[in-house]
Amino acid sequence: MPDIVLATLNARYWHSSFGLRYLLANMGELTPATIIQEYGINDRPVDIVASILAAQPRIVGLGIYIWNVEAATHLVADLKRVRPDICVVLGGPEVSFETESQTIVGLADYVITGEADLEFPALCRRLLAQQAGSGLLARESSGALNDDHGPQIFHAAVPPLDAVRMPYDLYTDEDIVHRVIYVEVSRGCPFTCEFCLSALDIPVRLFDVDQFLAAMQSLLDRGVRSFKFVDRTFNLNMRISSMILQFFLDRREEGLFLHFEMIPDRLPDSLRELIVQFPDGVLQFEIGVQTFNDNVGELISRRQDNDKLTDNFRFLRQQSGVHIHADLIIGLPGEKIESFANGFDRLVDLHPQEIQVGILKRLKGTPITRHDEEWQMVYSAQPPFEILSNRLIDFEMMHRLRRFARFWGIVANSGNFVLSCPLIWQDRNSAFYSFLGFSDWLFDVEQRSHNISLIRLAERLFQYLCRHVAIEHVAETIWADYVSTGRKDKPRFLREFDLAPPHEVVEKDSPPQSRQARHVR
Repeated sequence: MPDIVLATLNARYWHSSFGLRYLLANMGELTPATIIQEYGINDRPVDIVASILAAQPRIVGLGIYIWNVEAATHLVADLKRVRPDICVVLGGPEVSFETESQTIVGLADYVITGEADLEFPALCRRLLAQQAGSGLLARESSGALNDDHGPQIFHAAVPPLDAVRMPYDLYTDEDIVHRVIYVEVSRGCPFTCEFCLSALDIPVRLFDVDQFLAAMQSLLDRGVRSFKFVDRTFNLNMRISSMILQFFLDRREEGLFLHFEMIPDRLPDSLRELIVQFPDGVLQFEIGVQTFNDNVGELISRRQDNDKLTDNFRFLRQQSGVHIHADLIIGLPGEKIESFANGFDRLVDLHPQEIQVGILKRLKGTPITRHDEEWQMVYSAQPPFEILSNRLIDFEMMHRLRRFARFWGIVANSGNFVLSCPLIWQDRNSAFYSFLGFSDWLFDVEQRSHNISLIRLAERLFQYLCRHVAIEHVAETIWADYVSTGRKDKPRFLREFDLAPPHEVVEKDSPPQSRQARHVR
């Protein structure tokens, strides 16, 4: 039986915990005594407790994130009720800041804040050695920041990456077939955007690139074709970026897919020359625009050259096969509805394949809280701690925008309505206000924003578009979108129209099918 269980609750089955694999890779002589057990946030806590206890561990290390902290709190509570003798160690971004106010922290024995690659194995060694000497797995008496009445908290020093063993050989055959394969060549971010935890992760540090590429070759040899890079700023170091792109370019084959997070205003000719050599759909760039308002950018310490951003987007869309996933944030301090609308319209005009409309979240430890009083920032007390209102956007409007973001995701970003969705704002002045009108209408007729089937959504879109677009054109466009999903049955609401057979419908520019998730480790 293992002495140590490393566990977490993933948001989806196909996600893999990058952080747990790093911990296991660095356990040293404790590796044979350590196992990983991954669960989902929808699994019942009592079932997870039973699974963990079946391994009979002495130490349980849990990765805590914004998406799983609520479920993980129930898990730890039940685990400690049944087996109070098991030592529970928490780590991860959600418990690395503001620990004193968190219920889950009060339930645990230890918390390690920051990058725990080396600190967690060291703590386990001390605890197991202590047990060997005393027969008990008790809390340490020194070296931590709390007294014996609460969890002991260790702040991990930032580890030198040449001392951190990379975890890529720990991806199993099942992971390779069914899960997202996360990789990174760097940690940290040089920017200080106040809404982001990466603003606290300075400086940028690099793994040895030769060792990294050797590990990538090993993954390729094992059949991996989809790589999600979690580097915050992949195109920061041009030499490293170029080496990695050239590495995969030299090894490109059917099914290869690479996801990178990119700085929006940094795309020099050296990268462009490599990018244009990749076939369509191989590269996906996640580009955080967040806001086009320079005053808001300055307020939240975000530097961005919007003219260069515009030029880079046009290059990528007109001269490359890159799939662009662009991010905008609703609720930033100083951003009015009119300002967000202008930025949204500007981004739509640049034609990225996806626009992720995110609601501002209050991530623990981020400097965005310094604006709470001046801008009357009110956040939900429940995960994921989204903004409810601020001085410029009241609760009612913020909730309309939350529905807007939801409907934009299932209509515009889903890949199911690539041709028909733009008809919503065709020949109108504003894509934002046009889609907001559709969003309001859709909610009025459905009275919900979730659990709407594809066929139902297609029919509702058809009904809405027929209000201002020729009905025959709407039918043809909806049909083209519908059959592109692989369906050949004609929906009831289209049966009165004489439409082309499915095999004659031209394929559209849809999102890469291999993209599964954008959550970080």
